[in-house]
Amino acid sequence: MTVLVIAEHDNTTLKAGTLNTITAAMQCGSDVHVLVAGHHCSAAAQAAAKMTGASKVLLADAPPFADGLAENVAEQALTIAPNYSHILAPASAYGKNILPRVAAKLDVGQISDILAVVSPDTFDRAIYAGNAIATVQSADPIKVITVRTTCFAAADQNGSAVIENIPAVAGSDKIKFLSRDIATSDRPELTSAKVVIAGGRGLDSADDFKLLEQLADKLGAALGATRSAVDAGFVPNDWQIGQTGKIVAPDLYIGIGISGAVQHIAGIKGAKTIVAIDQDADAPIFLVADYGIVGDLYQLVPQLIAAL
Repeated sequence: MTVLVIAEHDNTTLKAGTLNTITAAMQCGSDVHVLVAGHHCSAAAQAAAKMTGASKVLLADAPPFADGLAENVAEQALTIAPNYSHILAPASAYGKNILPRVAAKLDVGQISDILAVVSPDTFDRAIYAGNAIATVQSADPIKVITVRTTCFAAADQNGSAVIENIPAVAGSDKIKFLSRDIATSDRPELTSAKVVIAGGRGLDSADDFKLLEQLADKLGAALGATRSAVDAGFVPNDWQIGQTGKIVAPDLYIGIGISGAVQHIAGIKGAKTIVAIDQDADAPIFLVADYGIVGDLYQLVPQLIAAL
């Protein structure tokens, strides 16, 4: 079986999630092709060709793909979809925008946010905010799948796939790219960081998150937050971790002032070590934490910073 992966990229570099998606694709079929749809994106195609497991990179280089508009990328994928048994993309905003369009036009059911590949037609995915795992089997001729990238190891970059140029579709005249606001930070990217520090409503204000920033500086960590902290305006939206935010799987996760709502826990279950600091000994987060400290974060966090 031949599997297609839709690469997420910025026309120059591949997003890390594409490497994890390649690993998932290799478990679905023996032959993996990668679609790179962009403009002036030969560097991204060359990076894709180096991914171990990919046998061919299909390069569609044209102006309609310059900004990664889902309508155009989906149409490009549909032109080659009949050649594949599976079509995969990361379960990121990019993949979640493209693959539902592909699935609808192929008249197949999408399998979303898979955690594991049981067999080429059977997959595990989280349900009930991650409190249960459903094993689903698809009889569709083409399986359209988004991949929770934190559940799969990143593919090595020792490959030498062939790059093949393919005809590009015409762009849709019903859409127009206007602008993009990109959040920049000197800290590691949240979904790929080895250490993540997150704060919740146990912190009383946006200024109190500066305390977490000091701890993050000591550990070289990314910063995150619960939805309640984001909704309160304490931190930006792109810090949100959880079912409706970002899924993280760091080596070390430290939750500070977080009670542990199921929606947030769904976003951190992949962490190798979970540390919780909260003044409520009955907080649900302690049920999933490897290490827990009950106490006042305004006393404990400064002590931790001093110790580091």
